[in-house]
Amino acid sequence: QVQLVESGGGLVQSGESLRLSCAASGFTFSSQAMTWYRQAPGKERELVAQISSAGIVTYYADSMKGRFTISRDNAKNTVYLQMNSLKPEDTAVYYCKVRVLRRDYWGQGTQVTVSS
Repeated sequence: QVQLVESGGGLVQSGESLRLSCAASGFTFSSQAMTWYRQAPGKERELVAQISSAGIVTYYADSMKGRFTISRDNAKNTVYLQMNSLKPEDTAVYYCKVRVLRRDYWGQGTQVTVSS
């Protein structure tokens, strides 16, 4: 079955960096686009970044452009989110998502907390 496991979250200070990972299994990873979302307390889940199956095309939400970088290693079935210059407003649970056969699968999320 499809499984997504995020890791790499934690507590950092404003301006610091984190790299999140999402390990995937149960589907042909190299054939699927991957997406990172986040959800802050009391807010709706929002798209952070997306990467095409081969890693050639990427998309970022406006507030993440220039600070976040999405990448993937198809040999390791893993997608990454490098987050630099973190701000308190980046505090959220970060999830990775994949759509397989028209169904969305989510990981359990990893908490990122940025203190000011």
